[in-house]
Amino acid sequence: GCSNSKDNEIEKIMKEEDYIIVDVRTQAEYNQGHIKGAINIPYDIISKNDFDKDTVIFVYCQSGNRSETAYHTLNSLGYRVYDLGAYAQINLPKE
Repeated sequence: GCSNSKDNEIEKIMKEEDYIIVDVRTQAEYNQGHIKGAINIPYDIISKNDFDKDTVIFVYCQSGNRSETAYHTLNSLGYRVYDLGAYAQINLPKE
């Protein structure tokens, strides 16, 4: 279905472009496990960060609500951002 084409698009970006993965949950949630290589910036302070506009930003959280908020925040600031959604449903290596 739709999620497959999104997965393919994400894979393509991760192969060909500069990107960062941002875990927008709390530090405690992040410490319990996160996507390999993800950085932790809680969604409520994400607008205070100055990201490279050439870098694609992937965001995720526990259920998808906070990452959706972070997505809209970053999108409105002119970043290329993708919402990966809920942590448990993301098919990427975790640590």
